[in-house]
Amino acid sequence: MSSFNTHQRRAYDEGLPTRVRHTNLRSCLVQFAPYGFRATYHHLCLSAGIPKNLEKDPSSLIRAVEELHHARQLWLADERAYANSRRADKARGFRQVKADESWRSRQREWGNIAYCPEPTIHPDEPLPAVVERVLRSSVPPDEAPALTCRVCGKRDNTGVWHDGAHRIHQLCRECGVSLAVQWADAPDPLLAADQARRWKEIWRLRNESPRYSS
Repeated sequence: MSSFNTHQRRAYDEGLPTRVRHTNLRSCLVQFAPYGFRATYHHLCLSAGIPKNLEKDPSSLIRAVEELHHARQLWLADERAYANSRRADKARGFRQVKADESWRSRQREWGNIAYCPEPTIHPDEPLPAVVERVLRSSVPPDEAPALTCRVCGKRDNTGVWHDGAHRIHQLCRECGVSLAVQWADAPDPLLAADQARRWKEIWRLRNESPRYSS
């Protein structure tokens, strides 16, 4: 698989067809997507103003990649600092990862910095601002971190969201971030079909009517 930097360069390359550049933007999201692939893609479509007809504003692809790149740089710096800290701990004989207040306690479960399972409900601030806030956030390990949103800091402010398949999420009402998840008793085929239809519209750049939680 090609690297983020390779796809980033291709998305910048004005000598390539806009559809190819757009595909490379999506490939960047495979490498780094703070809200998860779908919600991060939806966010960038809105924040960069990517039109359905890419030829109307090809520069929107550069704006989207730039926003993603700056957020990724913050994450990479945090990764380097964490790796250095772990090496120092191991050198002192502390090999077990200790519980702390950082975002990593949740990242190990979700694989994203601030996972938003519903593509259209996510923070609307620039990605670097949100990523930096999450990286600096703290939740005491003896509390229930699933009840505290690291993006907005609110606690016990959740709503239920069913993915239509196997999971029911507790989403932050302000940010759309998943704060807890449980297995659903049964799938909901109609709900799953509706969500698949809406994702197809997002995928085809029909993003005129974003929906945020209230």
